[in-house]
Amino acid sequence: MSPVSRGRKSKKRNKSGGRPAPISLVTDTEPCDCPACAGPPVELSELVDGILADVADDASPADPIAAEFGAALFVAMCEMAGEEYEDALAGGFVPEFESRNDSRALIMLLALGSVCGGRAATAAADAARRMVDTGVEPPGWAAELTTPVTAGDCWRFADPDGAGAMLLGTFDRAGRAHTFVVGVDHTDCGAAVNVELLDAEGLPEAVEIVRQSFGAVSEERLDPAEWRWQVECALDARALHDAGEMPFDEDGLPDYYPLAMLLRARLRVLPESGKPKPPHEESLTSLPSLLDAWLEPLPPIPVGPAQVYQLKVGLKGAKPPIWRRLEVPADVTLDRLHLIIQVAFGWDGSHLHVFETPYGDFGIADAELRHRPADEVSLAQVLPAARSKITYVYDFGDDWRHEILVEKVLDPDESVTYPRCTGGRRAAPPEDSGGVWSYAGMLEILADTAHPDHVSTMEWLGLDSSAEFDPSTFDAQAITKALTS
Repeated sequence: MSPVSRGRKSKKRNKSGGRPAPISLVTDTEPCDCPACAGPPVELSELVDGILADVADDASPADPIAAEFGAALFVAMCEMAGEEYEDALAGGFVPEFESRNDSRALIMLLALGSVCGGRAATAAADAARRMVDTGVEPPGWAAELTTPVTAGDCWRFADPDGAGAMLLGTFDRAGRAHTFVVGVDHTDCGAAVNVELLDAEGLPEAVEIVRQSFGAVSEERLDPAEWRWQVECALDARALHDAGEMPFDEDGLPDYYPLAMLLRARLRVLPESGKPKPPHEESLTSLPSLLDAWLEPLPPIPVGPAQVYQLKVGLKGAKPPIWRRLEVPADVTLDRLHLIIQVAFGWDGSHLHVFETPYGDFGIADAELRHRPADEVSLAQVLPAARSKITYVYDFGDDWRHEILVEKVLDPDESVTYPRCTGGRRAAPPEDSGGVWSYAGMLEILADTAHPDHVSTMEWLGLDSSAEFDPSTFDAQAITKALTS
């Protein structure tokens, strides 16, 4: 299971070391059927008095982010109460807060003006200015809220199987840097799993945790518009999943909701990408998904006579290098290319495989793994030009990763039978030898007759002598014969 997929509906709060302490806005958010809760609705003035009673002087936020978190919690609860929450904020709560004309109410209005958008933000900011004009003392951090928020680095970290990702975005306001981390579950319509808020000191640790959690993580720096688009897609998918629910737990409203509200406020300072949002998919049986929306569109099948690609297929991580130079018609399908690579490297086809391309992953069709059928796409479609690359993965346990590079695009030679092997280096590892690092260790054992595993390794390979296996052996003619027989 992807690390970001764990505990999506968890009842426990997921606390971050860098998160500011929230302002307590309500004393009891757990719905119940007691006479008080089942009785007549509370008057707006009574509700505001209760909120401000919890924003006591000794609990005043020490910085604007803490105040914003408290306001975001309040707004998130209002949002869940109905679609007209913005009208309720602008026309009801804001005037009621202003009527109190004290420091606690001013804190709420300042924070609401920062977190909300539209009419509610304008109403809160205007009310806060009027209160300051009447002599209400603003908190020391109030000036920071008038400083523009600027965006810093934006990153996407993805786990190797494509099931999940982490989106990290940094922001700065008045020298106070902070980072939002969004966990995304691609097996659940690309919905956001959690949102974390870290200060500047917590970012390096968060990045290291992501890398360790995902293992062979892929890292991609995104421009702010693209990062905003991906985050909004994830937040929107989660909102659709949670629609109609009141997800209170024993601690009140889970931190996801106010942090998502605060994150949306930060997203408003980023440029919009202009890309349409992908359709929401509820079923894993349908391959189109949010993940597909990030892929390049698959080029059309080239028309006219097929050219020949000179490919260099190298085993990633192998030292010394292990590679093959192959000449292959550009119109072969990827399932046919799979068989060619199997022969060229001496694999026996007993394990799963996939081609990882900018246009999606292709292999044996699998909706859960999001693998499209390899027999429906050609080599020329995923490698449209010289110097383009894709990756072929064989055996998901040993993880033999082959880089496929188009070295040249050639005109076909009628005197040549394709495919053929024209060059290469070194023997391929034996099947099931554990991956490139285990294979390197196996070679050391074979070369050391005194090693305690020397005999058992030879027995496993079916060798009478270690000299029978020469890792430097390569025969292009033998591979070509096998390919054409």
